[in-house]
Order: sequence, then structure tokens, then C-alpha cells
Amino acid sequence: MRKTLPAGHPNLATSYDNIGGVYYNMGDYSKALEFYEKALQIFGKALSPNHSLLATSYNNIGIVYKNMGDYSKALEFYEKALQIDGKALPPNHPSLATSYNNIGMVYQNMGNYSKALDFYEKALKIREKALPPTHPDLASSYNNIGGVYDNMGNYSKSLEFYEKTIKIREEAPSSNHPDLATSYSNIGSVYYNMDNYPKAFEFYEKALKIREEALPPNHPDLADSYNNIGMVYDSMGNNSKALSFLEKALTIAQKSLPPTHPHIQIMIDNINDLKKT
Repeated sequence: MRKTLPAGHPNLATSYDNIGGVYYNMGDYSKALEFYEKALQIFGKALSPNHSLLATSYNNIGIVYKNMGDYSKALEFYEKALQIDGKALPPNHPSLATSYNNIGMVYQNMGNYSKALDFYEKALKIREKALPPTHPDLASSYNNIGGVYDNMGNYSKSLEFYEKTIKIREEAPSSNHPDLATSYSNIGSVYYNMDNYPKAFEFYEKALKIREEALPPNHPDLADSYNNIGMVYDSMGNNSKALSFLEKALTIAQKSLPPTHPHIQIMIDNINDLKKT
């Protein structure tokens, strides 16, 4: 592609964008960011400032920063995307829902649950009108709202939305898709917060089984699964099993996430607390 197209050609940007997407799916966020930024540099010069591809680029970079734990940068890029989509699209367009959803995720990670719920509900309102009832983006909206209710301690509402998510995802063609693992993991977290450790363990193991089959061995979601199971073992008093899973989680997280990511420090603190007991 580089041999046949000039350096600033939009098709070259599309290739960079696609390569960035592959690295993102592998959990290699620094490489994903590198390619997404190359794409943005070309799109920024070649396209009009309100072009939809520019909004897509901003969203892609925003989601990488979100997964790297840099929430202020994520919000900056998501708001740039929303600014374009808000001008260019009709008010019920699914891409506008994606922007609302992404901004909601950042507010959730920053602990601002009321703002997160506000944006998630805006996204859901559009998606319920614009999409078929089994669309994966609808499942994503239910999942995110379930997560905020979990954070707010409203576990019955959380389970209600997570079960809507599961219903869509379990009927999807791929029964071992990482999104289904996320749903199982989220339900596990609700049961963990309710101190129902056997149920939490059951759902965390379902999530881990899918992730071990579907993801590369150093993917951050695997670290999340090992950490969750380690915390259940800790809560059930099985310190040796807990330490084994928490150390597996930390090893993967240190390979796949930037050293400043908040999850790494949480894992280190969990291990240190366990060693003191």
C-alpha cells in the first residue's frame, strides 16, 4: 500500500486504522495508539474538519486512552468525536449513541456515576429506536447501565440489565465471544459485591474459560479474570489459591498495560494485603 499511494492518501490512513484495530483487539494498546495516530494525522490533513472518518479516528484514540487508564485524554478525544457527530448526524443516529456511550464509560471509570448513567441512557434511547432488539450495540448499552447500577450498589437493577445483555449475547452466533465473557464477569462481580462467593466464582470461571480460548495469553482481560478469581479465593479464605491467581493477573497486567494504569497498583495492593494475612 505504501509503495502505490502517496504518504497522505486517505486509503493509507484506512490501512493504518485497520492495523490499529488488530492491535487493539490483541490488547496491545500502545501499538494500537501508534497506528490510530498515524491514521488521524492523514485524515486531519485530507478531510474536512466535520468528516465522519475524523470522528471515527477520535473515537478510536479515545477508547485506547480509556483502556490505558488515561481518562482525561479519553474524554478529550470522545468529546471531539461527539462535536463532529452532533453537527453531521440526525439526533437518532446510532453513531451518536456510540459517542454518548463512550463518554459515559469514561465518567464511570472516573467514578462520576450519575454523569455516566445520563450518557448511557441517552445512548440506549437512540439504540432502542434505531436498532433491532438483538443488536450487539443494544447489549452493550444494557451492559453499561448494569455496570453503573453495580457501582452505585443497586444490585437488583444491575442484574436486571446484565441479564438483558446475556439474553442477546447468548443468542449470538459465536458462543465463545469475548463480549459474552465480559457479561459473565460482570454478573460475577455483582454476586461478589453481594458476598455470594459461590455464584461469583461460577460466573468468573465461565468468563475465564472463554477468554483463555478466545484471547492471546497476555491480554488484559485475562488479567482481569485471574484477578477476580483470586479475590473470590481470598474472600473464601483460600490464601494460597488467591495468591496464585493474583500473581498471574499482575504478571499479565505488567506486560500489557502502561505502568501508571490504576489496575496495576490495585493488584499490587491486593497481593501485599494477602501476604500480610
